[in-house]
Amino acid sequence: MPDLVRIQRAILSVSDKSDLVPFAKALEARGVEIISTGGTAKALLAAGVKVTPVEKITNFPEGLDGRVKTLHPAVHGGLLAVRDNPEHQAFLKAHQISPIDLVCSNLYPFQKTVSDPNVRLDEAIENIDVGGPAMLRAAAKNFDYVTVVTSPNDYDRVINELSTQDNCTSWRLRAELAAATFARTAEYDAAIASFLSRRSPAAFPQVLNLRYTLVDVLRYGENPHQEAALYRDPASTGQTVVNARQLHGKQLSYNNILDAAAALEAVKDLDRLTRPLPASGDGSAADVGLHQLIPPLGAVVVKHTNPCGGALAGDGPTAVGMAVAGDPVAAYGGILSLNFRVDGVTARVIADPAHFFEVIVAPWFDEAALEVLKERWANVRLLEVGNGSPSAARKLDYRSVPGGMLVQDRNIRRVDPRLWQHVAGPKPSADQILAASTLESLGRFVSSNAIVVGGIDRSAAGGKVVRLFGVGSGQVDRVSACRLAVAKAGAKARGAVAVGDAFFPFPDGPGVLIDAGISMIVHPGGSKRDAETVDLCNQRGVTCMLSGARHFRH
Repeated sequence: MPDLVRIQRAILSVSDKSDLVPFAKALEARGVEIISTGGTAKALLAAGVKVTPVEKITNFPEGLDGRVKTLHPAVHGGLLAVRDNPEHQAFLKAHQISPIDLVCSNLYPFQKTVSDPNVRLDEAIENIDVGGPAMLRAAAKNFDYVTVVTSPNDYDRVINELSTQDNCTSWRLRAELAAATFARTAEYDAAIASFLSRRSPAAFPQVLNLRYTLVDVLRYGENPHQEAALYRDPASTGQTVVNARQLHGKQLSYNNILDAAAALEAVKDLDRLTRPLPASGDGSAADVGLHQLIPPLGAVVVKHTNPCGGALAGDGPTAVGMAVAGDPVAAYGGILSLNFRVDGVTARVIADPAHFFEVIVAPWFDEAALEVLKERWANVRLLEVGNGSPSAARKLDYRSVPGGMLVQDRNIRRVDPRLWQHVAGPKPSADQILAASTLESLGRFVSSNAIVVGGIDRSAAGGKVVRLFGVGSGQVDRVSACRLAVAKAGAKARGAVAVGDAFFPFPDGPGVLIDAGISMIVHPGGSKRDAETVDLCNQRGVTCMLSGARHFRH
């Protein structure tokens, strides 16, 4: 196994022709024979590069609309032969096959093609490369003797080494490029499998192929002694923290990313409330035209992945102020996420001396806002997510456990109060339905056991605001969650609405809420003792509604 291998013959066949011509000319200047195919050959010839057509090597024409080009022993024999194996060399000589020293291919653009949500199946299939991956795998398998290049980012590395190593590449470079090649072909195959499995009637594939590409190595993980990195799902094109553009501040930490992702998903869910429900209303009391009543601008504050404040208002400053007011102590050092463009006026409220945020996430920041926020905080992370699709490409959630992976549908069920059952107390008002819908939306992002308390706040200068008053999160029993939620809400609990993420196994939790002055309780129902909670609400004159939707978040 030699360290240095001279590059004398190369085959170039690429779909992404970025920097192709300079690379080919640099090879040509070093006396390298260039073999090429189809569109790549045309591009090189047009640029004045001498090219040997692959048909001259194979003595067989390209055919089947380009499906068959390099799938031939004259190509693969030249790639796979072990140079210091006498039998291999005898085979090459007997069949007049010349070794190929370098392969450059970056495959058909399958991933780009299927990123279009309206792509036709036949179009996707035509962009599945067969010959390219076969050629790359052959070259990478034989990296002791063959150099393989899959990315324009590596062109300069190869040329620089040829310049310093007398037209040779080192074993170390070839090994690195081979590893990158197998990673690329694995990613490519996974993308194809993922695309086709999404069209399968099976909810979950027999083999779970996950593809993520490295974005950044982080300073550390949840704790300083843990190493960490961030990877991107190449299929995700929606509004996500990973896809966001950072406009200001120091590098995001592991915890920043977790919290910012939770905050963004929560405010996106609030944003969905402002859109009309699907046409299926039955004219019931709950069919209140929610999207017409709800204020359009949303703000959510998250701490340790839990919403500690949230509000919907008619203007940005009010939305921010009311969200922070949900729990000012918890909001300090938290993550603020907004569903609207941040202007200078809103930025001045965000930059209040009493406030401190680690990360601010919004669709857009105007120049005045950036100036205010940058002046207030040198290191605050400002993430701009744009107005793209609100949902990520994947519709599944993944959670690793030692030895395996848990997979489930994402909890994106639309809040629909028309499906709720009124089982106790006075008929709910439109404002109560509005508040409860907002709280159910926020509550699905609160760690179980979870109780959220909130309502309509008309004290703000901006008029009617729907907001969170208090959260009981992450408790090991539901009674403690109720106590924490009303303690956080304080005096605002009187007349407010409470929403639980699961049923009440006993009426003791509802009793805590009612004693604090809660006027309406919404929970999924399903307990053997639901009737006891219903009886208690009827006795105390409190409205009770069953949503039928559990929202555990472990």
